[in-house]
Amino acid sequence: MARFVREVFVDPFRSSPLIPEWRTRTAVLLARQMYESRDFSAMPILADALQDAGCDSADILDHCRGPGPHVRGCWCVDLILGNS
Repeated sequence: MARFVREVFVDPFRSSPLIPEWRTRTAVLLARQMYESRDFSAMPILADALQDAGCDSADILDHCRGPGPHVRGCWCVDLILGNS
């Protein structure tokens, strides 16, 4: 249960801002595809796309590359899609 909570809610003691330049077409398309299909197996690819765009946030990259479970409502995917 704790892993699910960490998946959906951002740690309030860590700031994970998304720099607009990181929201590349590739990153947004990957995030949207995962959100709509509920298949989050491309999370490591999303991390690579964000890193290619200049993302250096360990919180974001580690989350994307982490084991999950990743679910719809994932704070990182929502951040990329601009969902609140």
